[in-house]
This record gives sequence, C-alpha cells and structure tokens, in this order.
Amino acid sequence: MEELKKLYKDTTGIEVNEVETIPGAGSNRQYYRLKGIGGSALIGVVGTSRDENHTFCYLANHFTKAGLPVPQIVAESKDGLRYLQSDLGNQSLFDALKGGREAGGRYNATERELLKKCIAALPAMQILGAHKLDFTQCYPQECLDATNVLFDLNYFKYCFLKATGIEFSEIKLEDDFQRMSDILMRSTSATFLYRDFQSRNVMFYNNEPYFIDFQGGRKGPIYYDVASFVWQAKANYSEELREELLKTYLDALRQYMPVDETYFRQQLRHFVLFRTLQVLGAYGFRGYFEKKPHFLQSVPFAIDNLRRLLREPFKEYPYLSQILTELTQMRQFYEMTPERKLQVKIYSFAY
Repeated sequence: MEELKKLYKDTTGIEVNEVETIPGAGSNRQYYRLKGIGGSALIGVVGTSRDENHTFCYLANHFTKAGLPVPQIVAESKDGLRYLQSDLGNQSLFDALKGGREAGGRYNATERELLKKCIAALPAMQILGAHKLDFTQCYPQECLDATNVLFDLNYFKYCFLKATGIEFSEIKLEDDFQRMSDILMRSTSATFLYRDFQSRNVMFYNNEPYFIDFQGGRKGPIYYDVASFVWQAKANYSEELREELLKTYLDALRQYMPVDETYFRQQLRHFVLFRTLQVLGAYGFRGYFEKKPHFLQSVPFAIDNLRRLLREPFKEYPYLSQILTELTQMRQFYEMTPERKLQVKIYSFAY
C-alpha cells in the first residue's frame, strides 16, 4: 500500500489521505480508491503478474487513443506490479440489473435499455479496438486457437462432467470436441475478443458504459463475446430479451462490416454451446474442487441454457449432444432448475 501511495504522490504531487478498498471479482488483483486533499480520486491496482498488468495497461492506452470507453492509465510503477487508472465510480451493469435478476429474469424497460446500450457498444470495441493493435502484447496468448478451444472443452470434461458421475466414452467425446474446434476456428478474424464480456465488467459513468477487466483479451472471432454477454448464465434473460439484444448488436455491427445474418446466427449457436460448456467447467472447478458454494448455485442457470440449446440437437456433435441431454435430465440438476418454485402448504386445524 505504501508503494501505491507513493505512486499517487509522485504522479499528482499530493499526499494520499483517503484509501477505500474496492472488492475484487475473484482475480488476484487488489483495487483501492485513493484520494488526496484537493486531488481527484484515482483507482490504484496491485497485481501479482507483471505480464498481465503490462497487457492491461497496453490495451487501455491503445483503446483510449482509439476513443473507446475504457479507464485511462495515469501511471505505472517501475516494477510493473502497480498502476493508477481513472476512477469510473461504483455503478456496474451487474449492480444496475439487480432488480431484474431478483425478479427471476423479468427486466424492466430501464434495465433493458442499459443492456442494449452495452451490447450496441461492443462492435466498436471489437473492430476499432483491433485496428493497429499489436496482438503479441496480449497475455497469456495473442489469439484464440484450436489448442485454447480444446483446453476449455477438456476443462469442462474433467472439472464438471466427470464430477457428475455420468459414464461416457472419452474417444467419442474427443471426436466431437475436435469437430467443434474445427467449426469454431473457421470463424477466425482480425478482431478483438474481449473474452470476459459480462455485466460485472461494465461500469456506468456519466450514464455511459465503460469497459474494464479486458486484460485476457486477444485476437478472435466476434461471436464469442456476444455469446458471453447475451447467454450469461445467471442473468436468466428470456428468449425475447436475447433476441432483442442480438438484433441491437447486429444493427451496430453493420456500421462496420456487412453481415450475413443467417450465417451469423448459425455460427453463434456453436459459440453459445462452447461458452456454456466452458462456464460449467469453471463452475465445476470452483464449486466441486475449491468448495465455493456460490459457483454451484450458478450451475442450474447454465444447465437451463443447455436445455434450451438442445431443443434443436447439434447434428455436428451427435455423441456430445447425447451426453449433454443426459446431463440436463439428471435429477440433481432437474430439481435445481431456476424455474422450479418453492411451494409452501399450510394446514389449519382447531379443536
């Protein structure tokens, strides 16, 4: 903390007299709001990975020059472990949508407009953000590739599927995984893939969305971020709202490139399946192995996404579809389904 305070003073010429700890979202980075008398508030970040810190600062500086809504980097420490960035306040999209989530996915008109404003800003990040971007600066790799896809699919297999006790043929499953990788990789493009585009990583400042935590970004297809945002498991968006968000995104995307909507929707469906399996792998690892109940509570929402997807089986992955259908029918997940309501029966009697 003392090193962070010194960085603030060296940058602003003012001593820090207020420090507020900002809760993190599961990463190993620590965030603080620093302020001195008469000085503006800045966010101080302490990270354990120099490479990851460097990537975030490089990307933030690049996006700022491109006129994109991201925090500005004010200063970096010489050891690469700390940096200061502009303060975007405390209002995240996740917080703004609390009412809709607590209402079981019934989002009001104001919440829907916030979602549409965010998804409409995504194409600029993907297209303009990639212009003259040096992807070799990305961490831990510069692009989404087949190795990355297969790693995530096997993460799902070992950290979630095996933990359920379902018996399956690893050879048949790997064959379908390879086919999925081939299909996903036919969409490679020189666009920026945010990788973790979700409501916790969008801040609202002066009523406009600003993007944070993009240090895991890399070169990759545009479909991935759309799947991450629109099919975010615990958000529990209705099919109607998802369609509304998708149309908003496509309208914004057409400002930058021609769109074959039929092909786009076909390819997006594969990315939604991939992202859902990836999320389940993460939930399994955090929940089953690290014993963090919060992640297990999110499982039924992801399973429900699978149920909806499998209404139309993936003919490209017959064995995977069979196993996933069996998974969604398991009693332990069926009883956890988010649509299942608690019923309380009261019996009255008198003497």
